[in-house]
Amino acid sequence: MPAVKIMRQRHRLDANGKAPGRLATEISRLLMGKHKPDYVPNVDAGDFVDVENAAFMRFTGKKLEQKKYMHHSGYLGGIKAEPAKKMMRERPAEVLRRAVSRMLPKNTHRTERLKRLIIK
Repeated sequence: MPAVKIMRQRHRLDANGKAPGRLATEISRLLMGKHKPDYVPNVDAGDFVDVENAAFMRFTGKKLEQKKYMHHSGYLGGIKAEPAKKMMRERPAEVLRRAVSRMLPKNTHRTERLKRLIIK
C-alpha cells in the first residue's frame, strides 16, 4: 500500500475579544483535522494554526479572579497554583496553549499537534 501524502494548510485566527474555551475548541478541531472529509482518528492529518492577539482574549464573569492554573512538582505538598489574572498578564499564550492541550485526545499525537500551534 503506497504512503499517502498529507496536505497541511495554514489557518490564521484572531483571538481578540474571544473566550479562550471557545477559541480552543476551534483550534483543537483544526489541529486534529476533523474539518476535513477524510478524517480518521488514528492518522494525524491536521493543519497548522497561527493565533494572533492572545493577550486580548476575553474572560466572562469572575474567571480572572477565581480561576487557578495548577501543577504538581512531584514532591509531597508540591502543588503550585497561579491565578488566571497573573498568567494572562505575564504569559497569555500559555493560557490558550493549556486550554487547547487539554481539549486534544490524550495520546501520542498530542505533542505533534501542539507543535503545529503557533501563538503570538
